[in-house]
Order: sequence, then structure tokens, then C-alpha cells
Amino acid sequence: MKRLLGFIATVATALALTGCGYNQFQQLDEETKSAWSEVLNQYQRRADLVPNIVASVKGEANFEQETLTKVIEARSKATSIQATPDLVNNPEAFNKFQQAQGELSSALSRLMVVSERYPELKANQAFRDLRVTLEGTENRITVARNRYIQTVQQYNVLARSFPSNLTAMVMGYKPKANFTVQNEAEISKPPVVDFSAPAASKP
Repeated sequence: MKRLLGFIATVATALALTGCGYNQFQQLDEETKSAWSEVLNQYQRRADLVPNIVASVKGEANFEQETLTKVIEARSKATSIQATPDLVNNPEAFNKFQQAQGELSSALSRLMVVSERYPELKANQAFRDLRVTLEGTENRITVARNRYIQTVQQYNVLARSFPSNLTAMVMGYKPKANFTVQNEAEISKPPVVDFSAPAASKP
């Protein structure tokens, strides 16, 4: 009889946890971690490209040093932030992280635009290959970030909806930080390269 009661209690507990969203929290939490890891992977891929891009541009005489300096400084700032898994649970730290990545996106975009003014640089095969790789990486970042946004949205809806919000309160499942619309619009812009624009003469 005791075994039977114990079995019934176990089944009842399992059903209760399932009905209150416990299993969904576990699933979505793991999916969020996986999606965030992919975002970080693509950001790191971009950061690793920057030194090679800078080295290629430095070989071009009279290249705008201010533009180059901003790229170097933006990369330094973006990579100085420790992107731990807990970052997504800290809205303030998450905001600083995405702002730093946004600044690097803007700096790289500006560098690509400025490079159009230098025919020799545009003709450099190594630089052209790096530019193509960068554009592909920016697109991968957008895809990875969009997956993260969707996963976090599902998690946050579960954390705020009744009755799963009760489970969230008991188990300490807080809503996770997400990319804001404003920042998302800013940092999702890939480098702009207009091949139809006539090259201006060097200063």
C-alpha cells in the first residue's frame, strides 16, 4: 500500500509539474542557452576577422586613420566585456554588451563605405575576400540573434503567463534580457558596400 501511495504521489507530482510549465521552462532555458552561445560564436567570428581587416587597410596609403582607429577601439571595447551565460539574466550588463557590439557593427560599416574611395584597396584580393567573409558573418549574426530573440520571447511569455508564472516565482525563473527594437535596428545593419558607386579620387 505504501509503495502504491508513493507511486501515485510521484505521478501526481510529475503531472503537476508538467501542467505548471516546469518542463517547458527546462526546455526553453536550454534552447535559450544554445541560441545565446551561437550569437556569441558569431560575434567572436567577427572579432577574429577585424585584425586581418585592419592589417589589410593599413597597407593603403593615406587611409582615414580616424575610421581605422574607431574600428580598433570598438573591437577592443566589445571583446573586453566578459560574455558569460549569466549575462542574459542581467539587463544592465546585457545592454552594455549589445551596445558595444552595435558600435563595432557601425565602425565596420563605416570602414567598408570609406574603402570605396580607394581603388587600390578595392582591387586588393585579400581585402575583397575579407569583406565578403565579413558580410557573411554579419548575416550569420543576424540569423543567430533572431533565433535568440524568438527563443527568449517564448521563455518570457511562459514566465509571465498564468499559471506558469507561479512556477517561475517558486523556482526563481526570471524573464531574460532581449535585444531591444531600437538596438536591433541599429546593430542588424550589415556593412554597406555599393559596387555601383564611382570611386572618388584619393585625398
